[in-house]
Amino acid sequence: MEIGFVLFPRLTVLDLIGPWEVLSRVPDANTHLIWTRPGPVLADRGLEMNATVAFDSAPPLDVLVVPGGPGQLPLMRHVPLLDFLKERASQVTWLCGVCTGSLLLAQAGLLKGRHATTHWQAREALRSLGADVVDERYVFDGNIATSAGVSAGMDMALALAARIAGDDAARANQLQIEYDPAPPFDSGSPRTAPAELVERMRASAREFI
Repeated sequence: MEIGFVLFPRLTVLDLIGPWEVLSRVPDANTHLIWTRPGPVLADRGLEMNATVAFDSAPPLDVLVVPGGPGQLPLMRHVPLLDFLKERASQVTWLCGVCTGSLLLAQAGLLKGRHATTHWQAREALRSLGADVVDERYVFDGNIATSAGVSAGMDMALALAARIAGDDAARANQLQIEYDPAPPFDSGSPRTAPAELVERMRASAREFI
């Protein structure tokens, strides 16, 4: 099971690490961190990560995961990445977008007419790129899975692990990482957060496309 994760400057680390923590535990999984070249990449908030392989030398993949983050916007015109996504979309068994990584899939023309989701602040941008946007934590449409913001990528990855290896294996993975969220605040969604907080964050949303 060859699983690739796109790495890029200023990605949101949990967008990648959450799904990686789950999917790397799938039986016989080999993981690859993919960028234009192997070597260090500075993620959002200063954490350095290391790409293990370049676009043109990545092995055949069964799963490809595209995270999001502030660095997503300049990548909307990054031809090597968009070409890589278009090429691999027809080859992988599963194609996944986490948070604003879904916008990169949409920009590559891979979500037209598909049910998809993304970070709540970016849903209108995703809709403008031709996706049928749904208000869900994660959604599968055929072999494409997308998730809402950041932490939702772990939920999507567990659901994908069940499709790949079965429910028992996915449950075992969940137990191993003790993924049993009990947040101290009921503020993780615009449906539950205080209205004034939602409006303040909506007003400060960055550009996505």
